[in-house]
Amino acid sequence: MRKIRSGDDVMVITGKDKGKSGKVIRVIQNERIVVENANLVKKHVKGNQLKGVAGDIVDKEMPIHISNVALINPTTNKADKVGFKFLNDGRKVRYFKSNGEVLDS
Repeated sequence: MRKIRSGDDVMVITGKDKGKSGKVIRVIQNERIVVENANLVKKHVKGNQLKGVAGDIVDKEMPIHISNVALINPTTNKADKVGFKFLNDGRKVRYFKSNGEVLDS
């Protein structure tokens, strides 16, 4: 079970995009994630005349290490640490360490 999953709201806490927030688009091999509108690079796309596609320069999100982001707590709108705990019915869930709020329902 991972602390950060696809679809979570995260904030970049270090690097050139420090302070930016967005949704996790995908997780790559449990250690890198792609966050929307974070770690953007310019990608030169080659055109194809047969398909009618023109060459262009596009912005593309690149993966960043999972240790450089933190989940956003919706009650405080700040980055927060996440832990695991077991509920009374035996389920393992994620929770915010600052206020104990359960993230997974």
